[in-house]
Amino acid sequence: MDKLIALANQHFTESIAVKQQCSEVLPESIAMAAQLVVNALMNGGKVLACGNGGSAADAQHFAAELVGRFERERMELPAIAMTTDTSILTAIGNDYSFDDIFAKQVRALGRTGDILLAISTSGNSANVLEAVRAAQQKDMRIIALTGREGGKIAEILHNNDVLLNVPYPRTARIQEVHILIIHALCDMVDTMLFGESV
Repeated sequence: MDKLIALANQHFTESIAVKQQCSEVLPESIAMAAQLVVNALMNGGKVLACGNGGSAADAQHFAAELVGRFERERMELPAIAMTTDTSILTAIGNDYSFDDIFAKQVRALGRTGDILLAISTSGNSANVLEAVRAAQQKDMRIIALTGREGGKIAEILHNNDVLLNVPYPRTARIQEVHILIIHALCDMVDTMLFGESV
């Protein structure tokens, strides 16, 4: 039992340390990302979100917070998680390639002025990378949540995109910070659009 308690404590300690490290480098970029989202929403745009596995859950989480609510009652905000339609995902994966499952949705649903929230802990997920390329062709702005060194996604972002990279090797810690970033983004968006929370 003592070993298990020590292991649990290690997870807390490591998570706190990574979040502290990121608190010193990410807040300005998170604020820039929130401003991109607000600009898009105020101009009739929307957010398309994608990722794989835990990052798919994070994409869905973000979309749910915008369409439903974060911490206050307010109007619905347009966001789509491109990870949820099993017919689209399986048809594209079967008829084309798994690498195309998000890119084809971006080309179908995305418009100039929309935002792509691209989540990949490695920064190298091929289908997320293709979604970024498709969004660039649509003149969409990209907010990329990555980890480690940022991977191939970081390499192809444009200057007016925002990279939110968690510079840590362990996927679990990267995902924990991604959730924190998503909550911070939602809070900032609500604050800019609807004022300080009561």
